[in-house]
Amino acid sequence: MAIISEMEEAKPMVPFTASFDPSNPLGFLEKALDFIGKESNFLKKDTAEKEISAAVKAAKDRLREAEKKKLEKVSVKPMEVEKPKKETLKPTESMEVEKPNKESLALSEPMELEKPKEEKKESATIVPNKGNGLDFEKYSWGQNLQEVTINVPVPAGTKSRFVTCEIKKNRIKIGFKGQEPIIDGEFFHPVKPDDCFWNIEDQKMIAVLLTKQDQMEWWKYCVKGEPEIDTQKVEPESSKLGDLDPETRATVEKMMFDQRQKQMGLPTSDEMEKQDMLKKFMAQNPNMDFSNAKFN
Repeated sequence: MAIISEMEEAKPMVPFTASFDPSNPLGFLEKALDFIGKESNFLKKDTAEKEISAAVKAAKDRLREAEKKKLEKVSVKPMEVEKPKKETLKPTESMEVEKPNKESLALSEPMELEKPKEEKKESATIVPNKGNGLDFEKYSWGQNLQEVTINVPVPAGTKSRFVTCEIKKNRIKIGFKGQEPIIDGEFFHPVKPDDCFWNIEDQKMIAVLLTKQDQMEWWKYCVKGEPEIDTQKVEPESSKLGDLDPETRATVEKMMFDQRQKQMGLPTSDEMEKQDMLKKFMAQNPNMDFSNAKFN
């Protein structure tokens, strides 16, 4: 009989089928407690209320901890990503685009861009060699106001039939047939191809003579890509100047002076002469009003 009574007391397990409605959590809790009351003696315990309260409190604590973790994750992203974006998009854009654009265009750009450019130009230029050009590993070049010379050392015994030398108005190509050219590039300024020559000196040097088209300006480089020389330090040899007649020598010196003035952004000798004439004219006519006058 005892076995039978125990079998009667052992009731089959009834599944809990209540669905959870997020809008009515208390209704779900009531159904859960009703199920527990029907299927067990838990609610009859003296400590049932305390245990349920402790369970609810623990559930609230877990919920708060979960919310804190979510807030920490969210707060990290806005602080590092979202907020900086808002600050950079709103405040910094207004400060970098509206205000600094006016100030930077007026002040910072000339001071930070133009001056460094001038310094770079000065530091990039090189003192020319004795021939007013530069010496490189495979060739060298020099110049005077009328001509440019290029010298390319070659193996002893080299003959002209092994050499290729093409001289065009704006370009030159020198090398050995069937090999990569030694020089291949554009001139600083055009030349007169019909007045240019080349030959092999002592079967060990390719000598090229180029006639400048503009014979009033010094070249900063021979072939594009070379370092630039400081043309302000270019001077004709004194002996050559001494061989010239006074009129020609004066013309050469004038061209040299004008070239230096142009490079420094200063008026040439002709412009200075015109300014002097204008000053004298204005001094001779003090009663004339030159405030609205335009001078060419």
